[in-house]
Amino acid sequence: MFELAPYAVSSANTRGRQLADPPPLHRSEFQRDRDRIVHSTAFRRLEYKTQVFVNHEGDLFRTRLTHSLEVAQIARGIARALRLNEDLAEAISLAHDLGHTPFGHAGQEALNECMRDHGGFEHNLQSLRTVDLLEERYAAFDGLNLCFETREGIVKHCSLENARQLGALGERFLDRTRPSLEAQICNLADEIAYNNHDVDDGLRAGLIKLEQLEELDLFARHVGDVRRAYPRLGGRRLIHETIRRMINTQVCDLIDSTAGNIARLLPRDIAEVRLGPALVTFSEESFEAQRQMKRFLRTQLYQHYQVLRMASKAQRIVSDLFAAFTSNSRLLPPQYQAAGDGDQVRRVADYIAGMTDRYAIKEHRRLFTVSES
Repeated sequence: MFELAPYAVSSANTRGRQLADPPPLHRSEFQRDRDRIVHSTAFRRLEYKTQVFVNHEGDLFRTRLTHSLEVAQIARGIARALRLNEDLAEAISLAHDLGHTPFGHAGQEALNECMRDHGGFEHNLQSLRTVDLLEERYAAFDGLNLCFETREGIVKHCSLENARQLGALGERFLDRTRPSLEAQICNLADEIAYNNHDVDDGLRAGLIKLEQLEELDLFARHVGDVRRAYPRLGGRRLIHETIRRMINTQVCDLIDSTAGNIARLLPRDIAEVRLGPALVTFSEESFEAQRQMKRFLRTQLYQHYQVLRMASKAQRIVSDLFAAFTSNSRLLPPQYQAAGDGDQVRRVADYIAGMTDRYAIKEHRRLFTVSES
């Protein structure tokens, strides 16, 4: 085990858990967090929750599970290179999408609209709600009782109104301070993963073309390098070779840029990390290349008519389910029927957010389709 930098999070300087837990044997506090996340029900459900393409559209497209694993791999590599806590970076990465709805961003937008008069819906806060309350595995507590720093990293974005309700966890949004470097890494590892892998999935689906991507600086440079090195290479191997080089370039840029920031500001401990500027950054050149890629994906993939058609169906499913369950709570499974606590609408949101794509489709069919069989 290499020595952690003095500004890294460790088992020794963690702010601990909400409920005291005996120290783990033969593993760190953040290895325990990772293990609890991996064994959770919400983590298993990610296998059938989508990124861009709905689950039944193909077996080879990314799901929330494969995306989370890819983010964790990227984040661990960056953390190790910077002498930061790999286990914390991995735990945050694996948990960051636990609260995501079925049907990707379309499902989230629909559920947020449904919840507009009830506090709204945001998947980062739902991920926190999942690990703090909704998981039912342990005799001594609800949720997973994760360390403060893992929970902090899960909440990437938060409105000031919601931050005021999060106690110590929301202070950084109110004070405009920073999370740990490990949390900062996960945020950008997430971007690297979904940008590059949405390119791969978009090409596989035939919704974007190689010729279009070659107009982007980052892709054009790497596909050109691959073609010069392997003139006869084509098909999927050309794409995979190009994308892996793009990921490597972005990861190395992030490591070098962040190491330069740390060397310039020399934080002595995590307290100085929190009070300083964002230290985990891309270079200006790489940041602009990322922004160009995001613009392309937004206009050419996420707003492609075939994606929008499926998104429209997904939003209808979520909206219909919400309307049915809020109008008659007896349609819900017993554990989601409020026992006099007055929060029935939030329980409906919990139920829908926890659904996989295929379960949501089946539940919608059960409620709205009359079958002769």
